[in-house]
Amino acid sequence: MAERTRLGVLGWPVSHSRSPQMQNAALRQTGLAGWRYQHLPVPPELLAETVRALPAAGFRGVNVTVPHKQAALGFADRASQSAADIGATNTLRFEADGTMVADNTDAPGLIEALPFSPRGRTAQVMGAGGSARAVVWALVQGGAERVSVWNRTPERAAALTQELGGTAVAEPVEADLLINCTTIGLDFRAQLKHLPLLTEWQARYVCVVDLVYAPTETDLISAARRASLAVVDGLELLVAQGALSFELFTGRPAPREVMRQAVGRLA
Repeated sequence: MAERTRLGVLGWPVSHSRSPQMQNAALRQTGLAGWRYQHLPVPPELLAETVRALPAAGFRGVNVTVPHKQAALGFADRASQSAADIGATNTLRFEADGTMVADNTDAPGLIEALPFSPRGRTAQVMGAGGSARAVVWALVQGGAERVSVWNRTPERAAALTQELGGTAVAEPVEADLLINCTTIGLDFRAQLKHLPLLTEWQARYVCVVDLVYAPTETDLISAARRASLAVVDGLELLVAQGALSFELFTGRPAPREVMRQAVGRLA
C-alpha cells in the first residue's frame, strides 16, 4: 500500500547522512519501486511528536541517528531484546496496527564489519552515547576479554560500564581494537586534535574503527592506514547496519554490493 511505503532517517543534524542514497538504491534493486527513503531532520524538542505521527504519515519504519538513539527507545511499544539491553535503538518499525517496534542493528552490524572476532580480544571504546552503548554491548556479548570506555564526561563512561559491562578509564589504553564512537569525528579534519590519543598512538592498536563517515576519510582512519593498521570506516559500518535495517523494514535480503556502491564503497 502506498501509504505504508515511506522510510527515513531521523537525526539532528541529518543532511550529511548517506542512508537515503544507499537505501533507495537497495529499494530499486529489489523492485520496490513504490518505496521511498528520506532525510528526517528533527530537533530533540520535536522528537516525541514527530515519531508518534510517522505511522499515520505512511511510514513503514525509520532509522535513528545522533542524538536520538536513546530517547527514541522510550517511544516504542515493543523492543527487541538487544535494543532493550543496549538501552538505545537505531531502527523503528511501524506495524499495520501502528505498533512501534524498536531494534538495534548497530551491534550486529559492528560484529559483521570487524576483520576478526572480538572473542578473546581487547577493545578501547571512545565515547558513551547511543552508538557506544551498542558497541560495548556487542563486544561484551561477543566475548571480548576487556572493553575499556573513555568519555569526555567520566561519569557517563562509568554509568555505561556499570550497566553494560566493561571498565571506564581516565585515558585510552592499549588494545586490539580502537573504536571511535564520539561526535568529535563529525569535524573529521580536526579529529585527532580533540581525541586524547598519545603521539605514538598507532603502536598501541591492531585495528581502528571509526563510526563517523565524511566526504573524505576521517583523519583517524587516514592515520591508521598510513601506519598499516587494519581499519573499518564509517561507510562500511553504515552498509552493515543499513543492510540489516533494510531486511527488517522490507522482509527481503539486502543487496549489500549495491548498497556499498551507492555510498562510494566497493567490496
